[in-house]
Amino acid sequence: MKTLPLYPLCSLLLLPLWAQAQVTIDAPKGGWRNSAGAQEEYTQAVNYPAASVNLQPGQAETAQIRGRIAGAVKGKPATLVVNGVAMPMEVGEDGSYGRPYGFGSGSNSVEVRSPDGRSRARTQFVDSYQGKTQARLRIVLSWDSAGTDLDMHVVTPDGGHAWYGNRVLKDGGALDVDVTTGYGPEIFSSAAPVKGNYHVYVNYYGSGENTAMLTVARISVITNEGTPREKLQSFQVPMRAAGELTLVKSFVLP
Repeated sequence: MKTLPLYPLCSLLLLPLWAQAQVTIDAPKGGWRNSAGAQEEYTQAVNYPAASVNLQPGQAETAQIRGRIAGAVKGKPATLVVNGVAMPMEVGEDGSYGRPYGFGSGSNSVEVRSPDGRSRARTQFVDSYQGKTQARLRIVLSWDSAGTDLDMHVVTPDGGHAWYGNRVLKDGGALDVDVTTGYGPEIFSSAAPVKGNYHVYVNYYGSGENTAMLTVARISVITNEGTPREKLQSFQVPMRAAGELTLVKSFVLP
């Protein structure tokens, strides 16, 4: 019976590990912190026509998710998981990633997975600042294709309508950004949501010249985040062609 020499066998076993992407998280840092006085901006500047999630100058490190994925697959997003909610995250040509995020007080977890899903890093921290604004309602839209533009529309009980043309509502609820280049995410958050009926729509705004490109939208609704009453619901719906408007979820906030 033929046997392989030890050195070549070890090389074959180690090669896949060398080829894997390596994920590092530079922010947020793990451990305890207090974000009192930090400059944390929620809404992001939008630069059309190619708008994507962006990390603005001056954003406090306490409201950043930032790092690098060495050897990342080009042209595909990484997966970001914040407090159990998964969403896509753009990776630069140099493997860097960065986005703002409005963390609440108390315990928070962040996990970043490489585009091929084979490598990941995770961090957890506790923000002890009790005066921090807390999102009691957060709605996240993401989708599974590049070069497509989906838009989230949130209609509130008092007649408010949050969308890319009206991102900040009078009650303080706000849509963070309008993503036109694919994947998302777009996030609506409110610290003091009005009680009553909410309706969440997704509009397939466009996909360039391919107007019939199928993409799957994912809506996650998180209520009472960071409390014992926290609830997470996620829904997926196929969006088949530009111009389509779909009611994804109606719910009552008691």
